[in-house]
Amino acid sequence: MIRNVLSIAGSDPSGGAGIQADLKTFSARGVYGMAVLTALTAQNTQGVSSVHLLDAAFVADQIRAVFADVRVDAIKIGMIANAQIADAVADTIEPHKGIPIVLDPVMIAKGGAALLDPSAVEVLVRRLLPLSTLVTPNLPEAAALLYGTAAETRAEMADQAQSLHGLGPDAVLVKGGHLPGDESPDVLATAAGLTWFEGTRIPTANTHGTGCTLSSAIAAELAKGAALAKAVADAKAYLAEAVKQASTLNVGSGHGPVQHFHEFWRMAPRETGKRE
Repeated sequence: MIRNVLSIAGSDPSGGAGIQADLKTFSARGVYGMAVLTALTAQNTQGVSSVHLLDAAFVADQIRAVFADVRVDAIKIGMIANAQIADAVADTIEPHKGIPIVLDPVMIAKGGAALLDPSAVEVLVRRLLPLSTLVTPNLPEAAALLYGTAAETRAEMADQAQSLHGLGPDAVLVKGGHLPGDESPDVLATAAGLTWFEGTRIPTANTHGTGCTLSSAIAAELAKGAALAKAVADAKAYLAEAVKQASTLNVGSGHGPVQHFHEFWRMAPRETGKRE
């Protein structure tokens, strides 16, 4: 049986991040994707130029419409944008306990544009973190959720992961992509302790939507019944190859998207322009 996964997030018209990246990831990972929009953005690979937020009541209506008709096997939450939308999302998913929920606390776009109102952080922490199976912040996001400063070492990453876990989610995956050096480790905090996932930094500018893609891939694996650590490991392996294969795409002149369909599309790197 094909599993159904719902993304609640913002839109990226250039297709590399947000809802568009989520749906591509769901398809690539073998699940049926559904989408509830929270915001429309005007953006491309060079950055975000404007954001239009949807009415919180309409966001709730979208979620209720899906649940009224479709079995939902997992939920991924991305861009929430403001406190009203955060409350609306919490109100509508809270009655559906038992479904795996992956929360990617999107706060800042690759180009530096703010995607979460500061007033929403308190609601996100108080209401959405306790509903989550897994929260997947990068280092700046983890610091913002804790009202602190970004970790600069593995020890600080581990401390922040444990602190966030204490706020109510079942697990927290703090992503170490912002650490200096050639390594890019992530740390998973659960009730059983800490688990490290090692990774080597891939030298590329094509990193647009990596956070969206990872959290969606984890949600897809959880929907299919994978244990949490296995879901994280499989999602990280998928993302790493998607980043490695990003040069087969020719999308924009800034932070390009990853190759979500690297397992299905066989193409030469864009420098040659030749299809295999």
